[in-house]
Amino acid sequence: MISKELRQKFLDFFKENGHKVLPSASLAPVDDLSVLFTTAGMQQFKNYYLNPAEAPASAIATCQPCLRTSDIDEIGDETHLTFFEMLGNFSFEYPAKDGSYFKAEAIKFAWQFLTEVLKIDKNRIHATYFKGDNNAPADEESFKILEQIEGLKKIEPQGEDNFWSLGTENSPGGPTVEFYIDGVEIWNLVFNEYIFCHGQFIKSESRGIDTGMGLERLLVSVNKFKNIYETDLLLPLIDKIKSLSGAFHLFQGKDRIVADHLRAAVFLLNEGILPVNKDQGYIVRRLIRRAIVKLNSLGIRENALKEIAQTVFNLYADVYQFDQNNILIELEKEEIKFRATMDSGLKILNSKNEIFGKDLFDLYQSYGLPVEISIDELKSRGIKIDNKTMEQFNDLLKSHQELSRTASAGMFKGGLVGQSATTTKYHTATHLLLAALRQVLGPEVHQKGSNITDERIRLDFSWPEKLTDEQIQATQNIVNQNIKADLPVNMEEMSLEEAQNTGALGEFSQKYADMVKVYTIGDFSKEICGGPHTERTGVLGHFKIVKEESSSAGVRRIKAILE
Repeated sequence: MISKELRQKFLDFFKENGHKVLPSASLAPVDDLSVLFTTAGMQQFKNYYLNPAEAPASAIATCQPCLRTSDIDEIGDETHLTFFEMLGNFSFEYPAKDGSYFKAEAIKFAWQFLTEVLKIDKNRIHATYFKGDNNAPADEESFKILEQIEGLKKIEPQGEDNFWSLGTENSPGGPTVEFYIDGVEIWNLVFNEYIFCHGQFIKSESRGIDTGMGLERLLVSVNKFKNIYETDLLLPLIDKIKSLSGAFHLFQGKDRIVADHLRAAVFLLNEGILPVNKDQGYIVRRLIRRAIVKLNSLGIRENALKEIAQTVFNLYADVYQFDQNNILIELEKEEIKFRATMDSGLKILNSKNEIFGKDLFDLYQSYGLPVEISIDELKSRGIKIDNKTMEQFNDLLKSHQELSRTASAGMFKGGLVGQSATTTKYHTATHLLLAALRQVLGPEVHQKGSNITDERIRLDFSWPEKLTDEQIQATQNIVNQNIKADLPVNMEEMSLEEAQNTGALGEFSQKYADMVKVYTIGDFSKEICGGPHTERTGVLGHFKIVKEESSSAGVRRIKAILE
């Protein structure tokens, strides 16, 4: 069974069982500052477990692209990935809301899908449930439900691995049931029946279901493959890398690392996250550069990322849309830039039999070699980095960052520490963009999130349908008119209540302090914001919308640049 068929079978099954199928959310979270990336299918629905009345349906199903780097050192084994797709079904506000469900139905759905729809041999499946601990009692209810399943012969109690919680005040949590196939965890069913409050879990009146199942792992089980790299989502990438190299005896999992990292990088670049040295961009850069180092060790020394990326596009041609041209441009730029310095850095690294923290820092600063890559290369030679060496490196890196911040403070006074002049312009232009969208589309438009770098703007806003070419052009024209007008940008501090009374816009899903800053741009825009901003709009240059697309249900996304 190929991925496209399996993905569709899952969504069709839950649609037939009363679930609303929603599109996936962005890999870059819109309203969640707690993580850099979307790491689970439930992430876009976190607020619904605490505020279930806001959920668009009582039961939902999705296939969500996810990215996790916590297991990056395990990449290349049989089961771990940085990028993967998570199949999930969710329910909110049980038992008050019609169509909602809880443990019995969730367990039944899982068993039915695995054994009846996918026809997996029941003898290959076993389940675990929460045995209880000091925080919460054993989940006897789930155990009794599992006992009633005909053909489920092995049920095991587990400890903390079968209890999920964010551990933050007023966050949901609860016991889990996990289904395993051939000993590999496949499907995790979370029963949110508690609220974490003042250090303890208390029963919640409104209960919810949150499940997650990795598509790639499920493909392995269904097809009885040996590992995830035999699936149709990764095997063509492995074959492409091998065809470029021919050095089959040298692979030792390096081809798998390249396949995983480049697939992840393509999806992140498609979100407009560019390779830079901080935050989300640092992860993109690390993935790309780690892939290049592995390609280099396989004898692939020409610029190969574009060729391999084309295979990624082909694999998902009928599932996801890619901004192929921009992705290929960014990959080529990064590969050319990195290869220009990498060979020299690796020669220096490989000439050393003993490494100090200063060596690692010099390779990072002068040759662009991320410390993780240096450590990887040294490990392949049997050289381990001790804690003292890493402490030396971290001290040098910290000093370097402090100097950079000091320099930035001297160049950009007035609250712009750590921000470039370009980013400040983009921040100001984002205010103009939102105001222009409200003028073109109407006052029901509200900001749902933003991501601003020194390369571009990404703004997510509430709107139910794709914008027409005329609406996009009108929005762009209005922004440029207000730039040309060279409007003054003024800031005033006031209480949150005063700000709201003056009509200042804000992302009120966020928690603001009692006193806030309100930025006014002429008579055109007024928003609650922490800054930074330019003093006038005339310095921004020409504004251009380069892409308009869906972000999630009821939310559109615009990417724009200043020329």
